[in-house]
Amino acid sequence: MYKILITGAGSTQTNGVVNCLLDDKESCEIIGVGSDPYDLMFCRAHKRYLIPHSTKPDYKEAFLKVLDKEKPDIVHFQHDVEMAIALKFADEIKARGCILYVPDYETIDTCVYKYKSWEKFKAAGIKVPQNVVINSEEDLEKAFSELTDGNTPIWFRPMIVGNGGRGSFCTTDINEAKEYIFNANTWGTYMAAEYLPGDMVTWLSIWNNGELVVAQGRKRGGWAYSSMSASGVTGITKIGITYSSAELDDIAIKCCKAVASNGKPHGIFGVDLKCDRNGVPNPTEVNISRFFATVEFFEKAGLNMPAIFKDVALYGKKPELKKILNPLPDDLLWLRSLDDRPILTTKEEMANTLIDWHKI
Repeated sequence: MYKILITGAGSTQTNGVVNCLLDDKESCEIIGVGSDPYDLMFCRAHKRYLIPHSTKPDYKEAFLKVLDKEKPDIVHFQHDVEMAIALKFADEIKARGCILYVPDYETIDTCVYKYKSWEKFKAAGIKVPQNVVINSEEDLEKAFSELTDGNTPIWFRPMIVGNGGRGSFCTTDINEAKEYIFNANTWGTYMAAEYLPGDMVTWLSIWNNGELVVAQGRKRGGWAYSSMSASGVTGITKIGITYSSAELDDIAIKCCKAVASNGKPHGIFGVDLKCDRNGVPNPTEVNISRFFATVEFFEKAGLNMPAIFKDVALYGKKPELKKILNPLPDDLLWLRSLDDRPILTTKEEMANTLIDWHKI
C-alpha cells in the first residue's frame, strides 16, 4: 500500500482525484491538505490537515511538518501557483523521501503566466489569437484598434492561471473595458485577445520525460452558473463531452512541447483551446501538473488518469491501453450541477475531524 499527499483538498478538482484513487484496485492512504476548513470537510482523504495558504509566511513550515509526520511516498499538487511556490523548496521535499512527478520550475512558471505561454506558442508556429498586454490606457486603445472591427468583441482575462475564468469579460466598448480595469485597479494584470467564437476543447495528458503516456480530448458544452459571471465563464464545466480529432492531438502535443523548458514534457499537461471562426483550435493556456475537475468523468467512463499517473510516478509502469491517444469513445456526456451533497456538521465536529498543523 502506498501513501499519497494531495494539496488543495476539498476543492472539486482534488475531490475528483481522491475519488479516482479510491476507486483504483491498489490500496492507498490519502493525506489531504488544504487551507479552507469548510472545503476540507468535503474531502474523502483518510486524513485531512488544515495548513496555511501557500502565499502565507508559515506555509513552508506547516507543509514540511505534515510531510515529517506522514512520510508520504508521493506528493501531488492540485494548484499551479501553490506548486510553483512549493518547488522553491523542492530539495527539502525530496530529502524526505517524497516523489515529485512534476515539470521543472521554468516550465511551471511559463504555464502559470498566460502571456509567457502565448509567447511560447507563437514562437513554435502554433496558431494563436492576437494578444495585447494592458498596462495603460494606450494599450487599451491599441487593443481596440488591432483586435476588433468594432462589431466583434475583445476578450479580456487575467494573465495568471488559476482564476477559473474569474475576472474575465468580453466587450466591444472601450469605455466599459476602461471602467472595469480602472475600478478594479488591475492595470498590468490583464491581457486582451482576439475573440474566438468556436467550441471550447481541452486535452488532458500525462508525460514521462518527453514520452506521451496517455491523452484524452474533451469538448465543453457549457459552463455551470454562467449567469454569475460577467463573461459567462465560471471555470465549472456543466456539460463535458469526450472528443477526439487528429488536428486537436497535433496542436496540443505541439503546445506541450513548446512550454516545456527542454522540449520534453514531464508530468500532467492540460491544454485549453478555443476554436476560431474556421474551426481551428487555438491554445489559450496550459494547466500544468494538475487534473481537471472532470477527471472523474474519464474514470467513470473507463480511463482512470490519476491511477495511471500514480503507476508511472511510483513504479514506472505504463497503462495497458489499446491506444494512448483518446482511449475513450467520442460523445460520452458528463453532466454536472452541485458536486457534493450538503454536510450537516458543527464547529466542534470540524475541530475534531481536521488536523491543525500546529498540533502535530
